[in-house]
Amino acid sequence: MRNFTELDMYLFGQATNYDIFRKMGAHPAEADGKKGVFFDVWAPHAEAVAVIGDFNDWNESSHMMERLTPTEMGIWELFTPDAKEGSHYKYLIYTPDGRKLYKADPFATTSEVRPETASIVYDISGFKWSDATWMKKRAAAEPYYEQPMAIYEVHPGSWKRHPGRDDDGFYTYREFADSLVEYVTEMGYTHVELMGISEYPFDGSWGYQVTGYYAPTSRYGTPKDFMYLVNTLHKKGIGVILDWVPAHFPRDAHGLADFDGQALYEYADPKKGEHPDWGTKIFDTGRHEVKNFLIGSAINWIEEYHIDGLRVDAVASMLYLDYGKEDGQWVANKYGGNENLDAIEFFKHINTLITGRYKGVAMIAEESTAWPRVTGAAEEDGLNFSYKWNMGWMHDFLDYMKLDPYFRKDNHNRMTFAMSYNEYEKYILVLSHDEVVHLKCSMINKMPGLEGDKFKNLKAGYAFMMGHPGKKLLFMGQDFAQYQEWSEERELDWYLLENPDNRAINDWMKELLSIYHKYPAMYELDTSWQGFEWINANDNFRSIFSFVRKAKNGKKNLLFVINFTPMAYDDYRVGVPENKKLKLLLNSEDAKFGGTETKRKVQYTPKKEECDGKDYSIEYPLPPYGVAVFTY
Repeated sequence: MRNFTELDMYLFGQATNYDIFRKMGAHPAEADGKKGVFFDVWAPHAEAVAVIGDFNDWNESSHMMERLTPTEMGIWELFTPDAKEGSHYKYLIYTPDGRKLYKADPFATTSEVRPETASIVYDISGFKWSDATWMKKRAAAEPYYEQPMAIYEVHPGSWKRHPGRDDDGFYTYREFADSLVEYVTEMGYTHVELMGISEYPFDGSWGYQVTGYYAPTSRYGTPKDFMYLVNTLHKKGIGVILDWVPAHFPRDAHGLADFDGQALYEYADPKKGEHPDWGTKIFDTGRHEVKNFLIGSAINWIEEYHIDGLRVDAVASMLYLDYGKEDGQWVANKYGGNENLDAIEFFKHINTLITGRYKGVAMIAEESTAWPRVTGAAEEDGLNFSYKWNMGWMHDFLDYMKLDPYFRKDNHNRMTFAMSYNEYEKYILVLSHDEVVHLKCSMINKMPGLEGDKFKNLKAGYAFMMGHPGKKLLFMGQDFAQYQEWSEERELDWYLLENPDNRAINDWMKELLSIYHKYPAMYELDTSWQGFEWINANDNFRSIFSFVRKAKNGKKNLLFVINFTPMAYDDYRVGVPENKKLKLLLNSEDAKFGGTETKRKVQYTPKKEECDGKDYSIEYPLPPYGVAVFTY
């Protein structure tokens, strides 16, 4: 009996064996009336391959694999009744030049906890999912870009930890699920984005140097424990996005590098196959089997683990052959350019496949350049991503927020520039983990001024972000103004929520997220000028921004007024698009957000008095760093 068929080989060679994870790797099965395990591995350059493990006392010759025909494909297979679920194993690859390589299974479902590196036979079938309501809702949510998306980016190992234990104190996936879902639901986030889920050997890489593209890291439990996490979030209406890293992989001896003694998963030419700055290998996306390996990984997360989206890391490093390289370190494409034609085709293939096959699943690009049509349709020469991280907005926003308010008037355009290109892509505005590490300071410590001003600045900044077109992403700890930079080695400083200022920021974010949920004007028309209007984009001298977010039906529109200086304007006047009464929804000086006011006028009737180019306007006492949000 053969597990990996000739049809499987043919499809694998075409990069269209989309069920590859059900054939490659280790799978408990029954053959010729015996229960055991099928092992299948791709190693075309190998002289011979053996499966070694605790089931055979790591004997290097007792369980030799057969090279299947056609032999040039390089698929090796073994069925053995000696192995079973729970067996630890590796592939021993004999190279033609006499070396022996001890490799973890590229398609392993789970593995030993680091620093150990063996793969483990595991049957992931049989988990009782109870998220049918969520899955049905997800598939019906079209068009997806008109739905709300407020993402909470979280690193499981440093969100919370058990104190005083001899081990790392990590929460298990199940403990993490029960704790996380309570917080995320209370705050009002729509999605969580999980860092460091695919198996990786070095904690300090945060999960961005992957060795197990099909395996949830064993740091926090088993694959079914991870399923419990996803299921728990789904039952509460929370989507789950995973960081996914197809750009590069580490050189670890047990991993993918020189897998069968030669470059296999990476480009053979080091000028194409290595990142000089990162010390990692670059996937050869021009090789169909490698492309199939990556596509299969994405499908595995979506089908087996019900993942709702993949945030694709370091897209720019894949698109540009000269990314991070000096002259002489890279090879031009066949047209003499610096575009990686293999990567372009790969993205068109995988994004079209995933978004077409799995309705409601998002493919999100972390792309830091001005590459055109990242979210454009493949038939129009776009890459067909669902969303692109708006790194330009993030840099401009943070550069502005870090300035002393006196100098903000000369940098006003940093806050308005993103709207000049907003229609070109479908964006997510991000304040991610990358912005609060490596001496960049936490969000609160980026803010200028003394303690009180820092918190007021941060409230104003978060209000601007939430009001600006684009989906949202905030990294854990930022929503209660953690003072320390983030570190993967410790949990968040949750005790800060006992501090009134930090609690006020947390309550402020909760209120912003509540408004985001309740008012379709905040998300329906993110990619169109029909959903946004500047009231005054040019008040640079006072550093005040006023704008309107509009709903498709024209009802319950929102007017934002945000003051980015410590100057108060007791008679501030702002133009309004219509002669309609406005209701004050949010006031930064409200005592529940750390302000000094317990009561303020709620209803505002426009007067026929020209302001900001509008026939009607309202007068509002705008405090230092004041934020006011009205609905009409």
